[in-house]
Amino acid sequence: MESAAEFVKSWMKLTKEWNAELDQALAPGLTSGQLHVLEILRERGPMKPSDFLPLLETTPAAVTTLLDRMERGGLVERRRDEKDRRIVWVHMTELGRREAERGVALRNAIVARSLERLSLHNRKLLAYLLGKIAGEPVSGAKREGAGREEDGREGAERKDDRDRAERKHAEREGADQKSEQDSAGRRADQEGADRKEGAEMRPAVEPAAERSAADVPAAGEPAAEATA
Repeated sequence: MESAAEFVKSWMKLTKEWNAELDQALAPGLTSGQLHVLEILRERGPMKPSDFLPLLETTPAAVTTLLDRMERGGLVERRRDEKDRRIVWVHMTELGRREAERGVALRNAIVARSLERLSLHNRKLLAYLLGKIAGEPVSGAKREGAGREEDGREGAERKDDRDRAERKHAEREGADQKSEQDSAGRRADQEGADRKEGAEMRPAVEPAAERSAADVPAAGEPAAEATA
């Protein structure tokens, strides 16, 4: 549930920024709520005011107020049914159609600027995943394409992991070899120092040995008399 909370927080922040920017761009002739009504009319054609209730998720009074403002702005018009004068139909005017096209283009541009932070692959993947979350039907081609892209992304990630592991292994082997070389170098230096020290000590011993040999009388010679 922690991931769901993080998603909701990020999504609400993002949509709030989008709506604020959209309202500023649409003003003064249109609001985001009015754009929603125009989009519904463009998709479904003329509708009764009560038909907007489940789509706008609001009250009948709020729908009436919204349609009143849109009619005064020339975006929609109410017409009585020719057969049953009790029924009123809401039609989109030509101005409303142009404003709907303008509003959709502005909204798409705002969202596109946010999506520029992602790569083309991640944009397609995000659209596919959001469609699945929303329960929208996904065509086989789109599903297959998204699957290939997801497989490609996973394959690339696995390759990156392998490359990183191989680099670490090579670095460890290089460090071990360097350590061994350093140890061998230290041993060679120590052996050289030991040999040098031994060589320096030998000349000091040899004269004493020679003197000792000179003190010993040769065969047939009388030994030196002891001093009194």
